[in-house]
Amino acid sequence: MGRLWVDQPEQHSDTLHTRDGEVVTVRLVGPDDAEELQHYFRSLSALSRYNRFFGAIGELPPSLLDQFVRVGDNGRFTVVASMMIEGFETVVGEARYAFHADTSNFEFGLSIDDRWQGHGIGAALLKNLECRAAALGAERMFGDTLRSNEAMMSLARGRGFSFTGHPDDWKLVRFEKQIDFQPSEIPCASWRLAAEARALSGAVS
Repeated sequence: MGRLWVDQPEQHSDTLHTRDGEVVTVRLVGPDDAEELQHYFRSLSALSRYNRFFGAIGELPPSLLDQFVRVGDNGRFTVVASMMIEGFETVVGEARYAFHADTSNFEFGLSIDDRWQGHGIGAALLKNLECRAAALGAERMFGDTLRSNEAMMSLARGRGFSFTGHPDDWKLVRFEKQIDFQPSEIPCASWRLAAEARALSGAVS
């Protein structure tokens, strides 16, 4: 799909809340976030990293980290969920997504910091991704996870996703959901991004 240039990523930020009402900001990342994003992945437990990348890694390899922070390359974006903790903006979750214009599919993956799991951040982030998918004109969104990842499957089930086998790997399960609502039903700040995308290539993510 090529690159969609987002000159002011902060315009595509959203404010979410934990189950207890604490503020969580979701924003697009850029090259300046590489060190912070790498620190986030290093701080995850080995199990959380394994669940996120389907393999044992201690950190993002340089080539993958570079992909994560390049906003819009090949129609792919990374967002981080952050909170103010003891006066510092701290990343507590992340998600990466892409919109496939040829199939109208929105593909995504996400993780939440182990210390903040169970606070409703995953559900809020997934709800935000649904809005982003709708704003981009997606008809279906899906993700893949290990069959042993009960937390991710429970999160997806709670948002109404259905489950099917992965077409290429028996160890994985695919969860998917039809997008049959207007993005205004789940407010998010993806309008200008979607407009830019359609103007450039007819679609984006």
